[in-house]
Amino acid sequence: MKVSRTPSVEELQVVSRYESLRKILLSEHYAEHLDKPLAYWALPTDRRLPLAFLGRSLRDLLGTQFGDLIATPGIGQKKIRSFVKLLSRAANTDPSELPVEFSVVTAVAKGAAGQGGNGFDPASVSEVVWAQWRASVVRHGLGCEALGRFAPSLKHMTRVIWNAPLAEYARLSLAEMRGMKTHGEKRVRAILAVFHSLHVLISTMGVQDHLVVRIVPRLIDKVENWVGRQLQAPGLPGAEEIATCFVEPLLEQIRTDAGEQIVRLAENRLGLHGPITSVRQAARTMGLTRARVYQLLNEINDIITVRWPLGRHQVYELRERFDRETADGEPAAQLAQFYAAVELFYPAARRGAAGPLEHGSEDEPLDLHMVLSADGEET
Repeated sequence: MKVSRTPSVEELQVVSRYESLRKILLSEHYAEHLDKPLAYWALPTDRRLPLAFLGRSLRDLLGTQFGDLIATPGIGQKKIRSFVKLLSRAANTDPSELPVEFSVVTAVAKGAAGQGGNGFDPASVSEVVWAQWRASVVRHGLGCEALGRFAPSLKHMTRVIWNAPLAEYARLSLAEMRGMKTHGEKRVRAILAVFHSLHVLISTMGVQDHLVVRIVPRLIDKVENWVGRQLQAPGLPGAEEIATCFVEPLLEQIRTDAGEQIVRLAENRLGLHGPITSVRQAARTMGLTRARVYQLLNEINDIITVRWPLGRHQVYELRERFDRETADGEPAAQLAQFYAAVELFYPAARRGAAGPLEHGSEDEPLDLHMVLSADGEET
């Protein structure tokens, strides 16, 4: 926008707004803002950004005469309005919520975080918002946790980053993460979704010296609590209880994280629609090779392992207790689905993609237990 002898009303409004924001941002309250570049308040959805200003700090920009700013090459009416809009965002960012870990400011809750309540809009995530999410994760000691453990769904996350620790991304700015090789918008979106969900959960959480809050996937929490109770309880649970408290929640987690083909295979191996099927039967029913079935079974194990990393130890401890209860006789009939689930979700050995486990048989048994289907075939 070029300064004219008779500026328009719109031009005067822009100048007035700029002077008002300049006065606010140069006050002592906003001292922490001044060394941040203007780009800190830019969003991916912004259009007509004043590119010539984005790398300059607020201190530099606000110390420049407005007439010199609008005389900058490449800065016209629309871009100077965008510049004022970014200054407005900066003024609406509360310095009192500064995340110490990153020495950056955080956005106020009213829409600036791009959250829309508990919603998630990756296009509305600025560096300010991302710094707030990172700070929450680090502050609550979650840096060592695997990224995939807290994903809304593993369907939308590339497998190679399932086990990446949150700290790997918490140290990066949004621009640095987007600049990484293989980190396109789909992968970045999945990472942002995890940090967003954790931030929403823990950002307002208080601290009590004698208490700690443990964050786990909802379905896994249900199963883990049941396993803990069973480890302390005498006797054996009934088949219905095993199905409701152990098998169904884990299967529901698979439905959340995997495609329909894997879900069908899991249901077949658990006997949800008939007898528990062998790998050979599952391959024949689903029109797959056995090698492909083993690959899918390994995917099931990978999903549950990232969602419940301590599950293998806890589940096998419970299985050993059940074994002791039935040591003097045949395995109890009500435990058939439990043993099938243990072998499905936490197999005794890694299944070979090109063939069965090293058990010396064409189809693998369900770990150390043979569960017979209705027609007597080993499953």
